[in-house]
Amino acid sequence: MVLSIIFIIIGFALLIKGADFLVDGASNVAKKFHIPEIIIGLTIVSMGTSMPELFVSATSALNGSADMAIGNIVGSNICNLLLILGLSAFIKPVIFQRETRLIEIPICLIVTIIFTIFCNTDGTISKVEGIILIVLFLLFIIYTIIMSKKGNKFDGTEESNELTVQDKPISITKNILFIIIGIIGLKIGGDLTVDNATNIARMFNVSEKIIGLTILAVGTSLPELVTSVTAAIKGNSDIAIGNIVGSNIFNILFIIGVSALITPLAYNFTYNIQMIILIAATIILALFPAIPPKNEMSRMNGLIYFILYLVYLAILFVV
Repeated sequence: MVLSIIFIIIGFALLIKGADFLVDGASNVAKKFHIPEIIIGLTIVSMGTSMPELFVSATSALNGSADMAIGNIVGSNICNLLLILGLSAFIKPVIFQRETRLIEIPICLIVTIIFTIFCNTDGTISKVEGIILIVLFLLFIIYTIIMSKKGNKFDGTEESNELTVQDKPISITKNILFIIIGIIGLKIGGDLTVDNATNIARMFNVSEKIIGLTILAVGTSLPELVTSVTAAIKGNSDIAIGNIVGSNIFNILFIIGVSALITPLAYNFTYNIQMIILIAATIILALFPAIPPKNEMSRMNGLIYFILYLVYLAILFVV
C-alpha cells in the first residue's frame, strides 16, 4: 500500500508538469499561427488529456468489460463538467467566446443526447453506431479546421499579425516538443495514479461500479483537471473550457466509437441516472452565458457546479 501511495504521488507530479508543458506549448503554437486558443483546446489539448480515457475504455472493450468502458466515459464527462470546470471557474472566472456558447456547447449537448439514445435503443452500442460516432467525430474535426481558418473573426475581434517590441520569437519545434512531452507525462501520470488508486480501493473492498464512476473516472480525468486548472491560473480561459468541452465530445464520439468497433458494448440501464445528470450538467453549462455576469462562468457558477458534483457523489453512493 505504501508503494501504491508513492506511485500516486509520482503520478500527480507527472500530471502537473505534463499539463504545464502541454498548456504552454499549445498556447504558443496558437499564437504563432494566429489560431484561436479555443481551437487548440478543442483539439490538441482535449485529445491529449483524453488519452487515459482512451486507454482504459479500449482496454476494457478488448477484455469484454463493456460496463467499465461506458462507465469510465460517463463518469469522466460528469467529472470534467461539474468538478474540473467548476474548480477552474472558482479559481478564475472563465470567459465564454461566442463560438463556444453558440456552437461548441450545443454540439456537446447534442452528442451526449445521441449517445444516450444509442445506449437505450436496444441496450447495446453496435458496431454500426460506433461507425456513426466516429463519422460525427470526423465532422467535428472538420468544423474545428474551418473555425481555425476563420481565426477570431467569428468573435468579432482581429489579431495583429505583427510582433510588438516585447514579443519574443516562438520556436515551433520547441513548442511541439513541449506538447508531446506534456501528453506523454499526462499519459504516464494518469496510468500511475489510476492503477494504484484502484489497487488501494480494492484493498478496502470498494465495488467495481463505484471504482468505475468515481476513482477511475476522476483518475482518468486528472489530466483535464490539472490542464484546465493550470490554464485558468495562467489566464488561458479558452484552453480551460475548450479542453473540457472538447474532451467530452472526444470521449463520446471517438473513444466510445472505437470501443464499439472493437466489440459491441452492452449497456447497463442503471447508468441512466448518470446519463440524466450528464445531460442536465451540459444544459446548465449552456445556460451559464445568459446568467449575469453574462458570457462568463463566474466563481459562483463554479461553486454551483462543485456542489452539484458532491450531490452526484451522494446519489451514486445511495442509489
